[in-house]
Amino acid sequence: MTAFAPDSLVLNRKLPLWYQVSQSLRASILGRTPDASLRLPTEEQLAAHYGVSVLTMRQALKELEEEGLISRHRRRGTFIEPGARRSTPRRLLGSIDAIVAQQSGERTTVLGHGSEPVPGELAEFFPGVPEVVAYRRLRSDGESGEPTNWAENAVLPELAATIDPADLERWPMTKVLRDAVGVRISRITDTVEARLADPETAGLLQVPLLSPILHYTGVTYDEDGRVVDVARIRYRGDRFSFTVTVEAH
Repeated sequence: MTAFAPDSLVLNRKLPLWYQVSQSLRASILGRTPDASLRLPTEEQLAAHYGVSVLTMRQALKELEEEGLISRHRRRGTFIEPGARRSTPRRLLGSIDAIVAQQSGERTTVLGHGSEPVPGELAEFFPGVPEVVAYRRLRSDGESGEPTNWAENAVLPELAATIDPADLERWPMTKVLRDAVGVRISRITDTVEARLADPETAGLLQVPLLSPILHYTGVTYDEDGRVVDVARIRYRGDRFSFTVTVEAH
């Protein structure tokens, strides 16, 4: 059994540190390999890994404990719950790691990928770019196997050339671009709207034709303001929750 190793995190000092740490650790837990240990490092080790105080680390762990992802035992340590899964809406405070966490923890199947002309509805995001590489993925509940959403990502060809499709079966595209490809992401613009399931979506998500779905569009920009990825995700209406919290400070 391999030791559990949390992902690295670049802290944004404008956001609560405990929140960023909890979301990063949450993504690591939900995206862990099947043979990873369920035992977490100590509070002190985790605090050193993330570069925060032990008090901040405790607050982050408390958040995950309240969600049911971990259990903490005095003198024994902190453990990942074997059946840990998403159960509550995520609070999105503007962290890229929060978006990664929202998309983690489901079984992902890569349906296919390849170059294609830029779709007309995405032309505004890719001016002067004749082709993109499209990736199609189906996500399913890790326990029941029930499909929850399917995604299409349109990625710049020069970035797609360095993407290992196998990584997309473990990680969301956002994480692959940032951590595997090395894209310095500056922001992601999200849009969520209600739609009716078309024949392809109904078939993939196993829902009746024209049943309500939620259509998410995420536009990812690098630090030069260039669009590097446009994600279009269709969620089953009964399996999706999305909460945005706007802080006053």
